[in-house]
Amino acid sequence: MAQASDMSNAEWQIMRVVWTVKEATSSEIITAMKQKKDWSESTIKTLLRRLVQKEMLITQKVGRHFIYRPLIAEDDAMIQMTSAVFDRLCSMKKGRTLAELITDMPLSQSDIMNLQEILKQKMTTAPEMIACDCLVPASCVHCAE
Repeated sequence: MAQASDMSNAEWQIMRVVWTVKEATSSEIITAMKQKKDWSESTIKTLLRRLVQKEMLITQKVGRHFIYRPLIAEDDAMIQMTSAVFDRLCSMKKGRTLAELITDMPLSQSDIMNLQEILKQKMTTAPEMIACDCLVPASCVHCAE
């Protein structure tokens, strides 16, 4: 299965183009990327080839063109990426980190209402405190906070 965490930042940018248009030729992707980045055509083609190898994109030859389509949905990739980052964090600090992100992130009113509803539901089953999962719990400075 394709893992979004295997994508580089540059590959992620290519995927954003393909996710937006659903399918595209290499020429269309190159044109779109050149509007945003100062990348050569060969760099973009290399990134496309890597994404096919990583099974993020599928390609089909139609005439003289290759058509690229995503094999992973954008929402799934975003969840995989953020989950991979949060899996690395101390469990006791995930809530604080999430709060910092929310504070700094522009959100619509509907996003905020959705988050409030999720948090309201989550509150009914949330523990009073999250257990430390540090590698050296006896020396953990987070546990003392």
